[in-house]
Amino acid sequence: MRFLPALPTPQLTKVAALGVAALLAATGLTACGGDSAEPADNPYGLLQPGVLRAGTLTDAPPNVYLKDGTFTGFDNDLLVAAAAKVGLRVEFVGTDFSALLSQVNNRKFDIGSSSITITEARRKTVDFGNGYDFGYFGLDVPAGSPLAGFDQLAGKRVVVVQGTVQDDYATGKNLDPVRVPDYNGAINQLKAGTADAWIAPAEIGEKSAADSGGKITVSAKELSPAPTAYAFAKGNDTLREALNKGLDEVIADGTWTRLQQQYYPGRPIPADFTPGSGTVTAPGAATPSASATS
Repeated sequence: MRFLPALPTPQLTKVAALGVAALLAATGLTACGGDSAEPADNPYGLLQPGVLRAGTLTDAPPNVYLKDGTFTGFDNDLLVAAAAKVGLRVEFVGTDFSALLSQVNNRKFDIGSSSITITEARRKTVDFGNGYDFGYFGLDVPAGSPLAGFDQLAGKRVVVVQGTVQDDYATGKNLDPVRVPDYNGAINQLKAGTADAWIAPAEIGEKSAADSGGKITVSAKELSPAPTAYAFAKGNDTLREALNKGLDEVIADGTWTRLQQQYYPGRPIPADFTPGSGTVTAPGAATPSASATS
């Protein structure tokens, strides 16, 4: 067996130094290349380039819910269509509504999709896109309840989902509501007879009553004071503006109207409501009105 002669110490030092220099040069080129490529590869500042990570709920049909392992509902299907217009694929992740807005602003999610009503209080946590839907409050009660209106709730045990606009409404009416983390919790309170009423998003309340086997009914409805919109982290204007543009495109091409008819069959659209920026008209809808935009 032959052994190669050992390099003298000066030669070994020189070879090692050249190797280190080459490695540092390659690392520097890679870093520079990454810095210059990142904005082009990820112009919307997403958690993963090309993928819109959306926080949503699993239990709020027909707005947002999980069906056969797939996230769907009016809000989510509309988001998928709007995101496709700007070349993005949507990845949904289930969460609780009470945590959703803070998770969006902390960049756990790129966007929040959950029939979120725009309020001034919520604007302190997140930015909102243009309004894409309207909504009603529904008053769900156990079957046989004498409660027939929102003005009859004083002194009653009223349940709401924590952090929702219905929570704000109940608090503003001094009802001291019972707060639960999700819609299933509210439904279970009514079924068990531990709550007199649930103030719910009307469409969700109607679907829950229909699925309750006669245990729950909707006794009243009231128009919500503001539109619903997708939530974005504060300052993420590039993504928000891109999705606003995508939303206008799916309004103009009839997707918004089709999804309205699919998820809310027979629901009338208020005369003064126009989805999106107010510059496009949904097929079959009234002329755009700037007062309806967010």
